[in-house]
Amino acid sequence: METLIIDASIAIKWVVEEEGTEQALRLRGRYYFAAPDLIVAECANILWKKVKRNELTLEEAQLASRLLQQADIELIGMRGLLEEATRLAVLLGHPAYDCIYLALAKQRQCLFVTADEKLLRIVREKASKEIAALCRLIHQIGFTG
Repeated sequence: METLIIDASIAIKWVVEEEGTEQALRLRGRYYFAAPDLIVAECANILWKKVKRNELTLEEAQLASRLLQQADIELIGMRGLLEEATRLAVLLGHPAYDCIYLALAKQRQCLFVTADEKLLRIVREKASKEIAALCRLIHQIGFTG
């Protein structure tokens, strides 16, 4: 099974109904998933924001957290990604926390899938062809069967 590097914008759709949830759920069972361990903090932050905006109750956010803790995502330490993520952040003029995912995709030579259209637009405009070729928006991942 092919490995996809995913970010929090994908994982959160597995546990909270929002635009793209159906596409995100269709990835499950078709791919193996990996992410920098940063995804844990990013998912918690997204859930906090959803509670703050009254999109979720505390109880719903806690349930979503429990479900995400059980999600089959290989969590990868970020230390070995620091130099490349820093280089990409400076090159792209974009926050380093997003560039950690790009650095992991490059290191592992796996597709990086996100729902973050702004990030992908910046990658296509400013990143190398090598990095851009590894990046996809969720709706650009094909499904068979």
